[in-house]
Amino acid sequence: MISLTVLGSGSSGNCAVLRSENACLLIDAGLSSRRICQRLEMVGLTVNDLDGILLTHEHGDHTQGLEVFCRVSKAPLFSTSYTQAALRDHFVKSSPTWRLMQTGSVFEFKDLRIECFPVPHDAVDPVGFLICDHESRLGVLSDVGYVPNLIRDRLGGVHTLFMEANYDAILLDEDTRRPWPTKQRISGKHGHLSNDQAAELVEHIAHSGLYQVVLGHLSEDCNHPDIARSRIELALREKAAHARVICADRHAPTPWLEVAMKMLLPV
Repeated sequence: MISLTVLGSGSSGNCAVLRSENACLLIDAGLSSRRICQRLEMVGLTVNDLDGILLTHEHGDHTQGLEVFCRVSKAPLFSTSYTQAALRDHFVKSSPTWRLMQTGSVFEFKDLRIECFPVPHDAVDPVGFLICDHESRLGVLSDVGYVPNLIRDRLGGVHTLFMEANYDAILLDEDTRRPWPTKQRISGKHGHLSNDQAAELVEHIAHSGLYQVVLGHLSEDCNHPDIARSRIELALREKAAHARVICADRHAPTPWLEVAMKMLLPV
């Protein structure tokens, strides 16, 4: 069964780990290399335990620690060719092994089946992931401006959804530090998901086997864990009131979370 821990998530940096019986994968490397190593140790892992690094896109809050981390880790990087091209010049003192994915493709890695699907965001080729083994279905949805039907279809039936809930619309509107163009970029179709947009997706895909929703990428000053959690819990009330909602922290890893519970899997 797959389990997940979020090493840190927020506008300043995002990084998570999933493991199955035979595989251990980092998802993005938006923390510094030192912090990634420290937080791996906090959840009982070392750099040598990693079998690969999945990259959602090239933005710094998802890759800023990557070049230095690749000096100590030999884990291959899984990315699309466009993301590789955007990042290639950043590798000065390391030469990672690349495993290229085609957007929309499905591939097998050890005991995992991984599908990467396109998402709307202002990056060169951003993707989300559906990661499965024989018991568990994990959806990973990082930076996304809006949710088209393709994303709803791909995430249908997941047991755990790890997704962004970046901002509360009212708090963003009232924010005095961000200029109007920045607010438009954040809330635009290639920006980030609000709590309401995240809730709409959760309500659409909710089912009896949905065990938990893990919220990440919360803005430090335009969102709050209590606001985001309450909005998602409301969306779950009709079809999956049993599902728990967890807000990932930017400063510390979450406990290991089992992606599925056998008692909740659909018959």
